[in-house]
Amino acid sequence: MTNTTGSEGQELVKRVWTELQRATVDRHHEWRTPVLATTGLDGLPHARTVVLRSAEAQTQQLVFFTDRRSPKVAELQTVPAAAFVFWSKRLSWQLRVRVSTRVHTAGTLVDAAWARVSQSAAASDYLTPHPPGSPLHQPDADNPLAHHLAVVTAQVEHLDWLELARDGHRRARLTPDAAEWLVP
Repeated sequence: MTNTTGSEGQELVKRVWTELQRATVDRHHEWRTPVLATTGLDGLPHARTVVLRSAEAQTQQLVFFTDRRSPKVAELQTVPAAAFVFWSKRLSWQLRVRVSTRVHTAGTLVDAAWARVSQSAAASDYLTPHPPGSPLHQPDADNPLAHHLAVVTAQVEHLDWLELARDGHRRARLTPDAAEWLVP
């Protein structure tokens, strides 16, 4: 359980962020769709799968998109603390990431994201007249062309990496420059 600021710890940190960044462009990467856990308005934990859109090692930030009317937006606006869980069978790695979130519902960040999304099949996800979870039999809203895209930026506060291996599991708390080895 020593702090490894040497090459092994730095290489692990670099490899984890490389995998996170790959997941944003490789549709088949197992980390592309992590589980996001939030605190619900009822005070209970809520978890769901999201699509990782950006991972920036230098700023220690993860980004995903959502419908601004979804319950997770209200949850994150009330309690910005959240956690991601990533699992990769190929790597035998679990990554738990504690974050502080910020929901963007307007502005240049949302405009830039919408410019990309609007050119894809995913655009229809953000053009529905009703919020996620609404009954399907509701009448349509007035403006079906208004998008409801929100961008959520998640500032990484804590990375907990676990590797499962036959010859012994390994676990580390990762900082931008090092790995502190922990009991698995």
